[in-house]
Amino acid sequence: MAVQRDQTGKKLGMWLFLYTEIILFGALFVLYAVYFSWYPQDFILGAKELDLGFGVTNTVILLVSSFLVAASITAVQNDQRNIALAALAGALACGAVFLVNKYFEWGHKIEIGIYPGSERLLDGPAPQNLFFGLYYVVTGLHGIHIVIGMVLLAVSLVLVFSRKITAQNDAVLDNCGLYWHLVDLIWIFIFPLFYLVV
Repeated sequence: MAVQRDQTGKKLGMWLFLYTEIILFGALFVLYAVYFSWYPQDFILGAKELDLGFGVTNTVILLVSSFLVAASITAVQNDQRNIALAALAGALACGAVFLVNKYFEWGHKIEIGIYPGSERLLDGPAPQNLFFGLYYVVTGLHGIHIVIGMVLLAVSLVLVFSRKITAQNDAVLDNCGLYWHLVDLIWIFIFPLFYLVV
């Protein structure tokens, strides 16, 4: 009974933390919406500079990673330790591929002079500089959350491997899964806001 109360308390604490994350990104999305309503054409032109292929690929990668995290939780609850370990390793690999893609995407944009304060953007319409400023802040912040999520998944993997996470004691993995799903959900909002503006 005490273990169940402890796990319930941990889950409640994680939901409260996730609520603060929702507020943070929600505020950025509202800011984006306000500026988009003021400068729709400039934001559309800015979005055309982004590579839709990278956006679609990263969306698929994160959806697969969410499935793998959910599969790992189910596997732990069914005492299928090896499946849980494989699923967590797969989710970590997805996170790494996401970051590598983002590195190349950002690198290409910076190489061609598309970054806040660059001569190319300063010589163009000010709202496009604003669009890319928001793009780098929001996707950069999301990338930091991906890194944090990967650390949490790696810790979970070690704990599953050492049998400290079991079907009777899976609160840590459950909470890491909740965090990872939120990070993936945030990307589902980022993707259309920046890549699918029409």
